[in-house]
Amino acid sequence: MTTMLTAARAEALFTSQLATGSDPSYDAADKAIRLALRAHGGVRGCAADVAAEYGDHPDLAVPRMRWALELIDQLYAARRTRRRRGWVLVA
Repeated sequence: MTTMLTAARAEALFTSQLATGSDPSYDAADKAIRLALRAHGGVRGCAADVAAEYGDHPDLAVPRMRWALELIDQLYAARRTRRRRGWVLVA
């Protein structure tokens, strides 16, 4: 199941400068997401740019979104698991 937050992160990652298929660390992906949100005017801007890519280049957009969703699921699922086990401290 894809939540709205997961979808928003994936859209931002989709519009980021990271290469499709790359395997960035959590910190690198988080930074790329933040930069993409600023560059595209927020979540709505990222969503609009994703839609434009699907219209202009669907053959490239599908694998990129698949990569973005899988990466977000992988990176954030690992953090949720650690948080439940008490491994992540919040100041």
